[in-house]
Amino acid sequence: MKRLLLSVLLAAAFALPAHATMKVGDSAPDFTLQASEAGKEFTFSLADALKKGPVVVYFYPRAFTKGCSIEAHDFAEAIDQYHALGATVIGVSHDEVATLDKFSVQVCQSKFPVAADADGAVMKAWDTTIPLTSYANRTSYVVAPDGKIIYEFTDLSPDHHVENTLNAVKLWRESK
Repeated sequence: MKRLLLSVLLAAAFALPAHATMKVGDSAPDFTLQASEAGKEFTFSLADALKKGPVVVYFYPRAFTKGCSIEAHDFAEAIDQYHALGATVIGVSHDEVATLDKFSVQVCQSKFPVAADADGAVMKAWDTTIPLTSYANRTSYVVAPDGKIIYEFTDLSPDHHVENTLNAVKLWRESK
């Protein structure tokens, strides 16, 4: 019954128009979260990651669901391209870090970290929470090292998030 109620709520929320109020030019809200990469937990800091170059911050609803697994796999397959451009990728969801320990190995192929926003504070700060739920909408951002958002894309389909964010990082890099 609980699973049915969750399915109905998610279906209703997904029927609402997608939005993300963080827009190009906005300052990205800083965050520090527990994360997992290759099944190893650590503390991820956006501010620290930005010192190394641009950061792709992508929000997704739930680990091990079909769309989220497709998206994470696509990011894993493209991670060398991001690294070649000096970019970091971090996935953020409402999942507990223990779940992400497994997800980071099995789906992310131990290639990039995923962070646990268990209380939803980061999703709220970035305004990516799906209405009427505690889940993140599928939204991808590219944040320049100065902390400004240079690209935003919201679409519940996992298609195009990797392609679009990679292109945004390439365009930013070419402008430097």
